[in-house]
Amino acid sequence: MKVHIVSETEFVTKGQGVHTAHVDLLELLREKKDVDVVVNDEGKGDVFHSHTYGPYYFWKGRNYRGKRIHTVHVIPDSLKGSVPMWKMLMPLAKWYFKQVYSYADVCIAISPMVEQSIKQLGVKSKIASISNPVPLERWRRTNEKRKRGRKFLNLKDDDFMVLGVGQLQERKGVDDFIDMAESIPEAKFVWAGGRPFGAFTEGVKRLNDRISNSPSNLHFTGLLDLMQMPDVYAAADLFIFPSYQENCPLAPLEAAAAGLPVIFRDLKEYEMLYENPYLKAKNNVEFFSMIQRMMHNKAFYANGKFMSEVLVKQFDKNEIRTKLISLYSNLSGVA
Repeated sequence: MKVHIVSETEFVTKGQGVHTAHVDLLELLREKKDVDVVVNDEGKGDVFHSHTYGPYYFWKGRNYRGKRIHTVHVIPDSLKGSVPMWKMLMPLAKWYFKQVYSYADVCIAISPMVEQSIKQLGVKSKIASISNPVPLERWRRTNEKRKRGRKFLNLKDDDFMVLGVGQLQERKGVDDFIDMAESIPEAKFVWAGGRPFGAFTEGVKRLNDRISNSPSNLHFTGLLDLMQMPDVYAAADLFIFPSYQENCPLAPLEAAAAGLPVIFRDLKEYEMLYENPYLKAKNNVEFFSMIQRMMHNKAFYANGKFMSEVLVKQFDKNEIRTKLISLYSNLSGVA
């Protein structure tokens, strides 16, 4: 069986979770010899699987009627706080995403919230619930990775570093992360991530002003290559994820796989997604309090690491691979 994987992230700035999911899928499929994989223009397969939803998705999928799969990473609500004038664009976004999802014969919902969104749009395509995999080996922390990461970020051995990862946009909670750094000057804060969509980002001027005037204990790395990120996670002591809207975010799972305690914003989508307990904060006051406890309470910190270890077990790559191969086989008619 040959699987045709398509992702327009191959042609644009790659510092985003959708491209990471694309890379993770390719690595996962190529681990064994039971399927052949072609990517974008490399050839034709028995089944078509796309991660993105632009013109290339529609063009490359035109010869795969009845055998098209689309992994839904983005829903209409993802526009909130991401792009300018998102309220005006929302009706158009709902119409467009309905076309995207309906073009696929099977939509892969990476979380319960995504499945709910697909259904609310009235899409008739079949829905398969399959989460993004987490390649634990890539993210596992080592002393060597930590030394490289700390050198890269100019951190001392005894610095307590709080890490945030994501695009520089309001939806990701960058403002709140800056507030945390201002309120806890005794810790070092690092935000890894850039702005793949450039000026077409909600509140870009205001956010740039805040970043320019951020405290000295906060460092913005800009866009980093995926292969640099294991060192960055290893350099950290705590991961904060203050985003206001997500589906099945990879960054906190990568941090958890690297052995970091992770503090999420208290969102309904996480309650629907995660099978195991996780640390969460409703507002900045709670984030501040939990960061302080992580810095000064060894038992609380150890419990946070344990919760991360349990959390990532839900995203076992082998189970996810089995589900994908079964889906491909059923849709393609090739065993």
